[in-house]
Amino acid sequence: MSWPYVLRRIGMFVAVVFLAITINFIVPRMAPGDPTAAVLEQLLSRGQQVEGAADIVANYRARFGLDDPLILQYGRYVWNTLHFDLGYSISYFPQKVESALLQALPWTLALLLTATAIAFTLGSILGALIAWPRSPRIVRSLAPLLMVLSAIPYYLLALILLYVFAVWTKFFPLGGAASSQSALTFSFASAVDVVRHAFLPALSIVLAGLGFWALGMRGAMINVLGEDYLTLAEAKGLRPHRIFFAYAMRNAMLPQVTSLAIALGTVASGSVLVEVAFNYPGIGYVLYNALRSSDYFLIQGVAFFLVLTVAVAVLLLELAYPLIDPRIER
Repeated sequence: MSWPYVLRRIGMFVAVVFLAITINFIVPRMAPGDPTAAVLEQLLSRGQQVEGAADIVANYRARFGLDDPLILQYGRYVWNTLHFDLGYSISYFPQKVESALLQALPWTLALLLTATAIAFTLGSILGALIAWPRSPRIVRSLAPLLMVLSAIPYYLLALILLYVFAVWTKFFPLGGAASSQSALTFSFASAVDVVRHAFLPALSIVLAGLGFWALGMRGAMINVLGEDYLTLAEAKGLRPHRIFFAYAMRNAMLPQVTSLAIALGTVASGSVLVEVAFNYPGIGYVLYNALRSSDYFLIQGVAFFLVLTVAVAVLLLELAYPLIDPRIER
């Protein structure tokens, strides 16, 4: 791996992060609604009496710098973001944004990484088997079903699974991350409880991604099957399973790795809706609450975290890709 290649990828990463910071600042301020007024509306909706509402709004706007010129707000936001100081959440005040994100981060990472790894692995193997001429006919006939799965959105699958397995059959809980998050301990019973709550959200992400990865792998395998090295491997008398894994599937995986980097953003955005559907206390649910209360700082924090996570993952994949295929540096 050459240094120019590494520096180009790092430069692209820095440009993407800076562009994300800029867009992240502008978009929430274009949305209708006043975040301080939304806080008062929440208090009133709970039946709480609020005296001196105008003074409270003015104090909130002064405290959070919402009355400053936009250019000053932007400069302060860029400086603070680069120092990972995302400010205070208006809807969760006096809790800071990074604190709210850190509480939700373990739930999202566990759900997203596990579901994506399972969907990518199973989808790639299944797609390769569908394209492999020596596979059983029943395996090759799964392509139409996978096409249907790939067309169904994450949230729709989540709602279907929620109704069938939680409302109708009651096999799994309706939502949440555990029966009682405050009572979680490092015990087998708590682990089983967490897995039962995470099973349906993870299954919806796996099923939605399974068709995408399988169809992508099927197309890559079809292109590989006509290569000369496969003919040579068969002429040498190598065993079929070795030809399948070491020659065909290994070379067909190269486009899959590229697709993984591109699809990470889609998976992350899809998991947001899944978390909302299952009332799962991850980053997506935090973003949903922030949007409802027009919490600029929390919206910006969640969006920046998602963009940064995807950008870091793409950077790592691009740095690892030349190790898989040295031709990529040319």
